[in-house]
Formats: sequence, C-alpha cells, structure tokens
Amino acid sequence: MNKINYDALMLRALEGAAEKRVLLQACCAPCASHCLSELAGKTRVTVYFYNPNLSDREEYEKRRAELLRLIGETGWADALDCAYAPEDFAAVAAGYEDAPEGGARCARCFRLRLEHTAAAARENGYDLFGTTLTLSPLKNADLINRIGFEAGERYGVEYLPSDFKKRGGYQHSLDLSREHCLYRQNYCGCAFSKRG
Repeated sequence: MNKINYDALMLRALEGAAEKRVLLQACCAPCASHCLSELAGKTRVTVYFYNPNLSDREEYEKRRAELLRLIGETGWADALDCAYAPEDFAAVAAGYEDAPEGGARCARCFRLRLEHTAAAARENGYDLFGTTLTLSPLKNADLINRIGFEAGERYGVEYLPSDFKKRGGYQHSLDLSREHCLYRQNYCGCAFSKRG
C-alpha cells in the first residue's frame, strides 16, 4: 500500500489559493506557529481555537491567550472565537477513558474537533478548513487527514490536507516557540493525556 503524501497534497491545494479563506483549527500556539508561518501569504487564514478536550479552564485560557498573542505579534492570521465547551469532549470520551493515548478516544476527539471546524467553516463562508494537529510527531497524520476529508464531505467544505511535521516543520515550531517565548505545555490537552 502506498502512503499518501499529505504535505504534497497541501502544497498543490495552496497553488493559486491566495484569495481563498481557510478556517484552521489550532490546538495551541506552539503548533500553530509553524503552520501559520507555512500558510502565510499562500492563503487567507483564520485560526479557530476549538479545543473541548481541555477540561482545565485555566489551561484552556492560557493556551488561547498565547495563540492570540502569537497572531497579534505576527499578523499571520485572523481569529474566530468559539465557546469553551468541555462537555462536548466529555460526551465523545465517555466509555473510552481507559483507551491508550493515540487510540480510539483520540480518534473520537479528532473527529469532534474537525467536524465542529467544518461546520463553522460552512456556516461562516470559508473556502477550506484544516487543522494544526498534524504537526505533532505523536499524532497520526493519516488518521487526522482521513477524518478531515470525511468531515469535509459531510459538511460540504473542502478539507485542506496537511502533514505539517514534514520538511522540518516540528523543529521549526520549536524554533518559533523560542523566538516568540511561547508557553509550551507538556501534554496534548485532555486529563487522560496527562497520565499517558
């Protein structure tokens, strides 16, 4: 079976997309840093901080503030706010509390975030939607992209495939995090990932 090169698919999708509007679900400022620098000038990006997996309100606000600070400092994107909704994650995680990190609970979380982003993209007239989740070397980019394409079909909005960790993306995010003095958390976000 041939592995899909999602990075190449993203680069193709961005050709001639300078006027297209992308709603990009972002998990945190460190991950968003590389993704936004990569997309800047290639398309019009709006960051969407929908992360109901963050059950700790203080952590949620800290990550949100850092992301907004990064956007303000760089001008790489606009932001579309959404409500803090940890109950959304609690509903999809129910029954999967003991699933291993990277397993079925994570897949359900990815689906929740990407479907919510696709719905918001349709509702707000965006041309495409995507996510920063593929930057992490700990995340399954193939799974995330498959879920993204399914969400795009379901909501009638084009999904922007990605594998942002490629071409040195993850290392670049570390460099940008240092440059911008970004808060870097040591877990994905949900209470389960703290113990993982």
